[in-house]
Amino acid sequence: MNVFGIGLPEMALIMVLALLVFGPKKLPEIGRSLGKTIRSFQDASKEFESEFKREAEQIEKTINEPMKATLEPKALSESATHAESTEVIEEAAQEATQEVTQEVTQEATQEVSEAASESADPVNQPQQS
Repeated sequence: MNVFGIGLPEMALIMVLALLVFGPKKLPEIGRSLGKTIRSFQDASKEFESEFKREAEQIEKTINEPMKATLEPKALSESATHAESTEVIEEAAQEATQEVTQEVTQEATQEVSEAASESADPVNQPQQS
């Protein structure tokens, strides 16, 4: 019999020493509490081991299963709505760009015509001496 690497003679020596140190009245109580402690440690160890195995199996299952990607009808309608809203935004941007371009062109034409009329007017030209 070999428990925790301790043979039968070593175990008997430990029991005799415990009997001498704690006395015959305390020894059964100490043995009971030691047994409960060892049992709870073993139970916790088994629970940890089973939980670890369960998680490993679940991960293995997840890795081995092929992934399937499908679009739901709601997602399709949302993407269609997104495409439509993008078109509306692009049209609005084009219209705004055209309006700004027309305004800038009109202002530039006015400035050029005003500058041309001022240079053609002999009254406003400085006289050369």
